[in-house]
Amino acid sequence: MRYLPLTDNDRADMLATIGASSIDDLFVDVPAEAQLDGPIRDLPNHASEMAVERHMRALSKKNLAAADAPFFLGAGAYRHHVPASVDHIIQRGEFLTAYTPYQPEIAQGTLQMLFEFQSQVARLYGCAVANASMYDGSTACWEAVAMASRVTRRNRAVLSGALHPHYAEVIRTMAKFTKDEIADARPSIQGAPDADGLIGRIDDQTSCVVVQYPDILGRVSDLQAISDAAHEKGALVIAVVTEPVALGAIKAPGDLGADIVVGEGQSIGVGLQFGGPYLGLFAVRDKKHVRQMPGRLCGETVDAEGKRGFVLTLSTREQHIRREKATSNICTNSGLCALAFNVHMTLLGEKGLRQLAAENHRLACLAADRLAKVPGVSVLNDSFFNEFTIRLGQDARPIVRTLADRGILAGVALNRLYPDVEALSDSLLVAVTETTSEDDIEALATALQEVLS
Repeated sequence: MRYLPLTDNDRADMLATIGASSIDDLFVDVPAEAQLDGPIRDLPNHASEMAVERHMRALSKKNLAAADAPFFLGAGAYRHHVPASVDHIIQRGEFLTAYTPYQPEIAQGTLQMLFEFQSQVARLYGCAVANASMYDGSTACWEAVAMASRVTRRNRAVLSGALHPHYAEVIRTMAKFTKDEIADARPSIQGAPDADGLIGRIDDQTSCVVVQYPDILGRVSDLQAISDAAHEKGALVIAVVTEPVALGAIKAPGDLGADIVVGEGQSIGVGLQFGGPYLGLFAVRDKKHVRQMPGRLCGETVDAEGKRGFVLTLSTREQHIRREKATSNICTNSGLCALAFNVHMTLLGEKGLRQLAAENHRLACLAADRLAKVPGVSVLNDSFFNEFTIRLGQDARPIVRTLADRGILAGVALNRLYPDVEALSDSLLVAVTETTSEDDIEALATALQEVLS
């Protein structure tokens, strides 16, 4: 029997307090086509546990696992090798069951880990201060836009056309509630990012410019030029990094003038995991912006005996004392994923990260050169790290499907991300990491040539 602690009167009182006539009023923003009007169709009402297990095993056998095929998928989620020691450490009971370290006297291990994590992210991003992680990259990106609005007292955010469309959609969704004006665009189909076009959209009302680095097509933007132009107009620059391994090879955004750097930390220590949980990273270049940062910060201190210790220094989330004055309404950080990031980064060290980045780029260059030799294929990018766009001269989605049926996960068809941009219909985003072998690259090229001929 279900435990239902609230009476009908309790529910009526709660609805009256928030001004809703019924529970259905709470779901008015959910499109009708996304709501169920009854039980899920074609799903039996009951089955034995063994029957369910057999059915689920049969379904799982239809999957093509990332480790079982040449794998070239990216677009914000990347397959990297995660050392076994990472999983071993994060599954220790004292870490696996840890939550918010409200009581520092019994949470020193968790607090120290988060402090070290912040230090790693700040150095990786070229920033002064990083927070103790956020929900994921896309929501961290929105929080940066909201923070820029608070700092500049402006409400117009200019988005690069080459920002990941999922990130842009999160920004547009959240801006409905804050009345921020979102000036977005579509990606320009050319070898280099259109920095001049982006700069031309910045005006005196712009709170921030949001630039992905490298961008959704794998290109590397001139962040310094964009930062200089934005700062002349009094706007902040938000750099979005969806592939943090790239920062082992290219300059940190903070060193190029980015004021807020956010992104996804999944590539370091966190597996693909069917799309989550992932890890939001957030840092600021200038210490004066710390009090406008979302989330929370761990700090180092000394106790009454002079011994080093760690505490929650700032925690400006709505579930704490500030409530409606909070800088963030997305409470969830990703503590366990932050630990995985921390462990993997510690194992790599600076030298190891640079070597990992160099190997990613080396293999990506091999792949780009080999695929460019396939008749009908051209490489769009003038520059890239481990991800680049190729053009096939025909609709990319059926080609991706055909190659998947052959056991090759060839990449992300860009008309899947941009279904209404005809110019991208023949484009395929290809990601290459250290887990890609030269045999994998040859298999993709050979199969692509057969399919295109």
